[in-house]
Amino acid sequence: MIKVVGIDPGLAGTGVGVVRGEKSKILGYSFGSIDTEKKDPTCLRLNTIYTRVLDFLKSENPDLVVIEDIYSLEKYPKSGIMLGKVVGVLLIACYKAGAKVEEVSVREVKKVVSGNGNADKFQVEESTRNLLNHGQPIRPFHASDALALALTGFYRYESYL
Repeated sequence: MIKVVGIDPGLAGTGVGVVRGEKSKILGYSFGSIDTEKKDPTCLRLNTIYTRVLDFLKSENPDLVVIEDIYSLEKYPKSGIMLGKVVGVLLIACYKAGAKVEEVSVREVKKVVSGNGNADKFQVEESTRNLLNHGQPIRPFHASDALALALTGFYRYESYL
């Protein structure tokens, strides 16, 4: 059985999704979000994300972790810098947990789950929900994005080895 964890980085909310299965058959999945308080200092928020992800990875012992590769919009450079900090603590958590990790671009994830590299969040969520036969909308969007990352890793697992 293959277990892939997808992580959608964010300071306010980091999405986490797990997909388990064999070959191309999905046998189970779960998802959630690690939320931090805006009023807390950045270092505390980053530590919260790091600690919870590390504990989670140690308990799940995944075959692969897929993290959204960060990008920075010219209009919002501070957002890109903050995402870089979040991804940094996520990469350290993966290392400390002994997990193999791949960073995958948003466009690639969108293409894998929806067939359209330019899909919006609603299309990605709907495609992810359909691939998993999940009857209800997957919320928050960070969680559906994390599941889309996990699905990408699951479907492309062999190519990441």
